[in-house]
Amino acid sequence: MKNPAQLAFNTVLLIAVAVLYFLHFNQRPAAAPVAAAAPTETAAAPADTAAAPAPAPEAAVPSTASPSVAAELAGPAPAAGAIVYVESGKMLDGYQGMKDARKAFEVKAKGWERQNQTLISGFRTAVEQYQKSAATLTPEQRAAAEQKLQAQQQQGAVEQQKIQAQAQEAEAKLTQTVLESVNKKVEAYGKAHGYKMILIAAPSGTIAYGEKGLDITQPVLAYLNSEYRKK
Repeated sequence: MKNPAQLAFNTVLLIAVAVLYFLHFNQRPAAAPVAAAAPTETAAAPADTAAAPAPAPEAAVPSTASPSVAAELAGPAPAAGAIVYVESGKMLDGYQGMKDARKAFEVKAKGWERQNQTLISGFRTAVEQYQKSAATLTPEQRAAAEQKLQAQQQQGAVEQQKIQAQAQEAEAKLTQTVLESVNKKVEAYGKAHGYKMILIAAPSGTIAYGEKGLDITQPVLAYLNSEYRKK
């Protein structure tokens, strides 16, 4: 039968691996749908968020497209009154505001990873010290030492859960902040061009088919980046 302290050590390492997997591979926010620029309302950003540092809100959007953006349009734009669409994944991936927000999130993620490594190293050191002295301890002393290690392992697991929760909250806040800014700009773009509606084509299959001539992803992306650079 394995040493109880070794079992506890293995347990905390498994938790640590899960947290590190989250920090390394869950840093990129999902490409959530942005609001359609309809005459009456704008879709709301995700509501399941918590406060965490995120990119500062951007300036108000002008009511008309800038000349620099108009020069970037490839081919004739759909006529006023048309129902058009954007591909949310491409738009958010290409939006400089989202890129900058992700970089800021990665900096925070590295700090959380360091906290996690400190927890692992501290517990590993305690286990190694116990193993070196275990042979010289009485049964009562060994039981007390193992109980102390178990308590340290449990506290480490609690701290790791807090780290994971911080990362999730920061990611949700980042996504909400960026999408709120994008929603306003897409709405302004739609009004400036007289579109009846701007639909969202997302990987989940919101739009099964749309004519390429109605895809305004690239001009909208150019507009978003142009406005973002004015900050």
